[in-house]
Amino acid sequence: MTPQAIAAAHHISLRHLQQLLAEDDTSPAAWIRHRRLERCRLDLADPRLNARPIQAIGAHWGFTNPTHFSRLFRATYGIPPRDYRNLQPKACANRQQPCAD
Repeated sequence: MTPQAIAAAHHISLRHLQQLLAEDDTSPAAWIRHRRLERCRLDLADPRLNARPIQAIGAHWGFTNPTHFSRLFRATYGIPPRDYRNLQPKACANRQQPCAD
């Protein structure tokens, strides 16, 4: 997923995409990174993927450096990916959304 591919898929220019996202104080790169982190978060919450290593989940969604992935995840969700995966289901009734402290 690249900004160019997103713009092309929506039949708009890259500059127009940048302007649209700037209205929400973000950039194409930040929006893409957030979408990838969300997919990682959903995979970490999926009990069917418990056997898959955390770094493999990150790599699947484009985070090839495990340390960088862990730092981004923690900065975004306030909890490291390993701790997020280990949350008890009752600790967060709806894991479709990040758990609040």
